Amino acid sequence: MANIVLVHGLWTDWSVWGDVMPILREAGHWVHAVQLPLTSLHDDVGATRCALDMWPAPVVLAGWSYGGAVITNAARRAPNVTGLVYLAAFAPDEGESVSDINRRFPPTALASAIRPTRRGEAIRIDQELYPQVFGADVQRWRAAELAGTQKPVSPRCLYTPSGRPAWRRKRCWYQISEHDQALSAQAQRWMAERTGATTMALPTSHASPLSRPREVADLIIAAAADAPTAVL
Repeated sequence: MANIVLVHGLWTDWSVWGDVMPILREAGHWVHAVQLPLTSLHDDVGATRCALDMWPAPVVLAGWSYGGAVITNAARRAPNVTGLVYLAAFAPDEGESVSDINRRFPPTALASAIRPTRRGEAIRIDQELYPQVFGADVQRWRAAELAGTQKPVSPRCLYTPSGRPAWRRKRCWYQISEHDQALSAQAQRWMAERTGATTMALPTSHASPLSRPREVADLIIAAAADAPTAVL
């Protein structure tokens, strides 16, 4: 049995894990979902480290979307973390930002859906385009609910370079979303290969925790079963 910490992405909150968490608990794991402030990568890493401090080893740390950049940094000085699970997620290298990774590959629908807030201090996703970009295979009412409750995001989350990545020292798993309109599947395959991750592909949108909660949970459970118990 492992402790499992879940980290959400941009323009969402912890509720994206709502269907995954019961499955993990039924498998016998303790589960905690971090609520990110989305004010900067530094702040989000800090919030995740606070959560990690609550749990003894072994801890499996899972990040979806931008949450992958967060876990890449939060796990670096967390000896209780024995495995990293990336779910359609960013896995930056040292000195690399989320924006840098996006620029390496052809733009997705997300690029034309981003809007500034009224004051221009944060960015959001156009509510009408949100379902198409984030969850084309998610129930329409649920995608609309996420669009209407999305948290504005500081651009610092996108442009801050990563520190030395934890994936260089910890075992990784990666779930690729083949029909992703936010983070290209090509980029995901590239990051999965670079991290040396055990990889699984699903014919799903970016919002795999919502559209395929069973498969996502099963991958995290497999990581909890296979992650080394030794401190890295």
